[in-house]
Amino acid sequence: MQVERGIQVMNFEVVGDAYAIAANYLRKTGAIADSLVTDERLLEIIVKMFQHGEFNRLRLANKAIAEFEARTLA
Repeated sequence: MQVERGIQVMNFEVVGDAYAIAANYLRKTGAIADSLVTDERLLEIIVKMFQHGEFNRLRLANKAIAEFEARTLA
């Protein structure tokens, strides 16, 4: 992640990889549609976690899956 003049610049590679991992799993379980359209709820969860300091793509994906499933069941 880069910081320039006190502003955080998001690392799109980490977020993109985490989204791909989580979306692939959720598609296989049937939790989200099997399409090329980005699931905004899942992306929002990942971005929020990234902004709160989680930068490991696998940990981001796993936490996002857990939160997505919890929100879906609630």
